[in-house]
Amino acid sequence: VQLQASGGGLVQPGDSLRLSCTSSGRTFSMDVMGWFRQAPGKEREFVASISRSGGPQSVADSVKGRFAISRDNAKSTVYLQMNSLKSEDTAVYYCAARFGSSTRVYYTDASHYWYWGQGTQVTVSS
Repeated sequence: VQLQASGGGLVQPGDSLRLSCTSSGRTFSMDVMGWFRQAPGKEREFVASISRSGGPQSVADSVKGRFAISRDNAKSTVYLQMNSLKSEDTAVYYCAARFGSSTRVYYTDASHYWYWGQGTQVTVSS
């Protein structure tokens, strides 16, 4: 199983980025996907999660209205669109996956995920 995250980089406050995470070795359409982040000196925190169907989903309050999660099951890829980036969004962003017992479930707790990607660095600085 491999989760390959990409799309991070150095941007200025107010800019946008789109992260991608491509899954291989699993049946992507059966997995709940999540994005988490970890800033230096801080614990890993939930960012967004999306159900197998792409319908039910959750976004953390800290990024609500600025970040959006989506998925393309045909491409085995989950996306995190990040708009209006702030310095406090600076972190390593990780994608995660686990089997979803239904098409409507999603998970916000990192302990519920089975597989993790290697992370992609997002730095927001002027």
